[in-house]
Amino acid sequence: MIIALFLVLLALCVASLAIGSRPVPPGTVLRVLTDAATHLGHGGSDQRAPALRMSVQDYSAVSDLRGPRTVIALLSGSALGLAGGLIQSLTRNPMAEAGILGLNAGAAFAVALAITVVGVTSPSGFVWCALLGAFIGTVAVWFVGTAGGGVSPERLTLAGVALGAVLAGITSAMRLTNPQRFSALLVWESGDLAQRGWSLVLPALPFLVVGVGLGLLLGPAMNALALGDDLAVAGGVHLTRTRVLMVLAITLLAGSATVMAGPISFVGLMAPHVARWIVGPDQRRLLPLAMAISAGDMLVADVLARLVLWPGEVPTGILAAVIGAPVLIWLVRRAGASAL
Repeated sequence: MIIALFLVLLALCVASLAIGSRPVPPGTVLRVLTDAATHLGHGGSDQRAPALRMSVQDYSAVSDLRGPRTVIALLSGSALGLAGGLIQSLTRNPMAEAGILGLNAGAAFAVALAITVVGVTSPSGFVWCALLGAFIGTVAVWFVGTAGGGVSPERLTLAGVALGAVLAGITSAMRLTNPQRFSALLVWESGDLAQRGWSLVLPALPFLVVGVGLGLLLGPAMNALALGDDLAVAGGVHLTRTRVLMVLAITLLAGSATVMAGPISFVGLMAPHVARWIVGPDQRRLLPLAMAISAGDMLVADVLARLVLWPGEVPTGILAAVIGAPVLIWLVRRAGASAL
């Protein structure tokens, strides 16, 4: 299965690099990738394209335009799938996803505030604002959800929903005051990967790597938590520490994915259900599979976004929801599909 998933993701990456308003043959894509691996950091598209016997436009389309969005789709999809599995286990809610802890709302509010106060107008300027907003939103939800003493999944869920609604309302009010000034925010919130570049990948990548490592290491402890708090404690699991680390991993994963791709819906919600249906509830196997499934889902959505209105495009976030919603409905209608 691992080899099959790897081959599918590789084929989707090649398709993502080849398909667009200017189609590029797969052979040309492979030559560009080979050249990029061989001459990393040596020369730009105008120097390398003649040596590869292809047009500068083809080389630039693959390396400069579709390369970043393919990497963003792959990385953000993987992060959202892992974050979705973690948050469904943390809240014991099979319908939970990253936005339930206030991540998306916190990131969007921080970006809107930066536009209003600082005058940021480009997606590359949103990076640190969105990361800080996602972190502050999660911390606020954590303090509200643990105010009564101890960590309650139910209180965390309610606090996240309440905070998300409040911040989303404030952000909408700010946006209505000056729609033209907030046009960049609308593009970012729609999940339009065509507007992304390497300037969004590099700052978020360290946070994503740490989040992935931490999330995968928590698999055994999450299996113990699924048996109930008493049995988990008897098995040597420190409840508060484990849940704090889960919240930290979710913040890093969903925050970095939101920075790169915008607030994408249904990807992190659907992928853990598909993985659970295939390999069962063991988090050690479920989480890596959810990462691969959500990465493939994002790549498929991004490719279809270029074909629906070709030669124009629709935002990838819209296609991700269109694909994810029917699949999720089908899964939850299966007997036991939504059980954690």
